[in-house]
Amino acid sequence: MTHRVPHRLSRAVVLLTVLGAALPAAAQSRPYAPSLSCARLQALLERSGAAVLSTGPRTYDRFVRDGRFCQSTEVTEAAWVRASDDPDCFIGYTCKEADRDDQW
Repeated sequence: MTHRVPHRLSRAVVLLTVLGAALPAAAQSRPYAPSLSCARLQALLERSGAAVLSTGPRTYDRFVRDGRFCQSTEVTEAAWVRASDDPDCFIGYTCKEADRDDQW
């Protein structure tokens, strides 16, 4: 005796399988700083406030527009990245844990 899966259910399973395979790849993609102009990188941060950018083939970091995008225990540190038109593009800041010397 064979069991038949309703046609709608089998299409739903296929759709979920395809979406499930695509989501991890989409979650891993992030802008590659060296391929973008400095102005475009700065505009990205200005627009979104914070972004994770690839800075090299196997490196990445989170950059922020200002301290509002850091945790309450963190302070900002100026950050520069290599852009397509500027090897020392001021992108904004990174967040780092405050040292005892970094008191507000």
